[in-house]
Amino acid sequence: MNLLDVQDLVVEFPGRRGTLRALDGISFSIAPGEILGVVGESGAGKSLTGASIIGLLEPPGRVASGQIMLEGQRIDQLSADRMRHIRGRKIGAIFQDPLTSLNPLYTVGRQLVETIRAHLPVSAAEARQRAIALLEDTGIPAPAQRIDHYPHQFSGGMRQRVVIALALAAEPKLIVADEPTTALDVSIQAQIIQLLKRVCREHHAAVLLITHDMGVIAETCDRVAVMYAGRIAEIGPVREVIHQPAHPYTLGLMASIPDMTSDRERLNQIDGSMPRLNAIPPGCAYNPRCPRAFDRCTRERPDLMAAGATRAACWLHDAHAGASS
Repeated sequence: MNLLDVQDLVVEFPGRRGTLRALDGISFSIAPGEILGVVGESGAGKSLTGASIIGLLEPPGRVASGQIMLEGQRIDQLSADRMRHIRGRKIGAIFQDPLTSLNPLYTVGRQLVETIRAHLPVSAAEARQRAIALLEDTGIPAPAQRIDHYPHQFSGGMRQRVVIALALAAEPKLIVADEPTTALDVSIQAQIIQLLKRVCREHHAAVLLITHDMGVIAETCDRVAVMYAGRIAEIGPVREVIHQPAHPYTLGLMASIPDMTSDRERLNQIDGSMPRLNAIPPGCAYNPRCPRAFDRCTRERPDLMAAGATRAACWLHDAHAGASS
C-alpha cells in the first residue's frame, strides 16, 4: 500500500482578474521507504506541490479539486487544527533556509523538546534525551553540549541538520524536503543527502525531495517526477529518466547538465522560458519551446502515457496515433 497518494490535484489562486491555475491535475504516489524527487525550473509548481501536501498553501491559494491521501486517510480537507497535529506527527518538513524554520530566541534543545512533547507522550527528561539522540543521529558533534546553543551559534550546514532533527522528532512517516541542500556548499550537500538516505532506510520513512538540481536527484532518489507549468511532464525510475528521457523537456534538462566525460565546449540550453500562469499556451504547455512539436501539440493537451520504462505527457508516445506522429 502506498504511504502517500496524490490524485488529480488542482491548486488555484483566485484574483481580481480571474483564477490562476498553478497545479493542474497532478497525480503521483510514494511507497514507504521510497524517495521521490520532484524537479523542474522555477515556477514549475514544485514547492506548491509540497506546500499542498503539508497543508501550508499561502492564501488565497487553495486546493480546488483532487485529493491527497496519507495512509489511506484524506488530508486535503482537514481543519487547520487537525492538519497541525498531522504535520509533525505524520509529516515532517525540511525547508530551504533553516533560519526560517528555527526560532532565534530559543535554544535548539527547547525547540526539539517542545516538538517531541507536542506529539509523543514522554516526560521532559525523556524528550531531552531523545533530542540529544536526534542531534547525534544527524551528525551534530558534542550534542549534549550543543543542545543548549541558539541557532545563530551553528553554521549553515549544522543548522540544516538541526532542522532535519526537528523534522524527525515525532518519527513521521513522510518527510517533505523542499530544496534542503540549495543554500549549502557541495561537501555539506553530499553529507545532507547521505543523511536523508540513511534516515529513509533506518526509519522506513518516505521522502518527497523537491529540488531544481538533477545531480541531487540522481544521487538520492528512487523515482523522479519532472514538472513543467504546473503539470507532470514525465515520471519514472531515476535511471531511466536520466539516461533515456522520454519527454523533450526532460531531454533538454539532461542536455543542459555538464558531463565530465564529454569534451563538448558548450552546454545545450532550452530556448525561451516557463510560461506565466496567465499565459499558458493551449495544447501541450511546452510546445512553444519544443523542437519536436507538431500540429497536435498546439491543439490537444496530452496526459501521462506509457513511454518505455517511464510515463510521459507527450504525443510522441501516443500508441494510437501510429504514423501520424
